[in-house]
Amino acid sequence: MLSPHEFATLMLLETNPRSENLDPGDLDALCERQLVYLEELTSGYAHGRLTAQGRTILRSVGRVH
Repeated sequence: MLSPHEFATLMLLETNPRSENLDPGDLDALCERQLVYLEELTSGYAHGRLTAQGRTILRSVGRVH
């Protein structure tokens, strides 16, 4: 089960993949659950991307069409 913070992080990543302002612990938990992956950019930043499973969770609560 996702914590409220992890669920909020998942929703935020849906609309804004920039992950530098998100809690690293929440991102790690979502990566471990294979709901998100981090894409390393040449600039040194990482963007969070939803996996198919992450999109399924958001779709199940009406967040993704």
